[in-house]
Amino acid sequence: MPLLLTALVAVSLVSLLIGAGDVGPLRALTALGGSQDSDASFVVWQLRAPRTLIGIIVGMALGVAGALLQAVSRNPLAEPGLLGVSAGAAFAVAIALVMGASAATLRISVAQLGALIGCVCVLSVTRVRGVGSDPVRLVLAGAAFSGLLGSLTSLMLLFDQRVADEIRFWVIGSLAGRRLDDVVALLPSLLIAAVAVALIARPLSALALGERAASGLGHHPGLIRWCVVACVAVLVGAATAIAGPIAFIGLVVPFAARAMAGPDIRHTLWFCLPIGPLMVLSADIIARVVVAPSELPIGVLTALCGAPVLVAVVRARRLPTL
Repeated sequence: MPLLLTALVAVSLVSLLIGAGDVGPLRALTALGGSQDSDASFVVWQLRAPRTLIGIIVGMALGVAGALLQAVSRNPLAEPGLLGVSAGAAFAVAIALVMGASAATLRISVAQLGALIGCVCVLSVTRVRGVGSDPVRLVLAGAAFSGLLGSLTSLMLLFDQRVADEIRFWVIGSLAGRRLDDVVALLPSLLIAAVAVALIARPLSALALGERAASGLGHHPGLIRWCVVACVAVLVGAATAIAGPIAFIGLVVPFAARAMAGPDIRHTLWFCLPIGPLMVLSADIIARVVVAPSELPIGVLTALCGAPVLVAVVRARRLPTL
């Protein structure tokens, strides 16, 4: 864990120093030291610092949400982006943008409602015989749900050109152009989700032993599932509202966390906190410089990292259950 935290601090510093614009690492470093270079100070403190902070928050939210979703469904392929939870949030935000919603708090609330609906649909599928027991079939069902919502979102672009550019820029997933006001709007719901996750971590660990064992220990499996649904909806909705749908973070982060921490969900959640931001910020830094002075969407980079992991898990001789 200390090594992960050190790496996160280092990547955060690199995120402040490197960008696609004219302000290079040396000018950015002097701006951090309090130089009188107004252009460099503006870029570092008004553009890169909020972007870095939002990357940390989004990485934590998506990583923890993925770990919770995998634990409650007992499925290693359960990921918000693959199973339609992010698509539900994105579709809800697209509707809000078409209807003229501009306040960040409203977008976040709408996204969380959409994520909640998507999460309920996902966990309903896990109760269907022959689907929820097969990780690959569950991903196929989630892909169908995501494809449907993605098509409906694209349809809205055709009928409302006024907000088409805004939706198109947002739906590809990006940390660019975000402000500290967006972070402030996220904080209340994220604090509530953090408290809820801390409270359900122990019962969720007991649920991994089976419903009878959890009930014997005094927990209520049904209540645990609904609490997890609410937490995932809040986390994914907040992350999607501020950064757009970013795929595969919720798959790769828990996968790496379990490799380091073991199967206990309580340890996995702790390791997700630094690993998630590490992956998001690393992808964002690469997205800034690989085609400079332009930028790639961060979703492209996360897909390039996440797709091989998904293929490796699917091609494993035995898909593990959690």
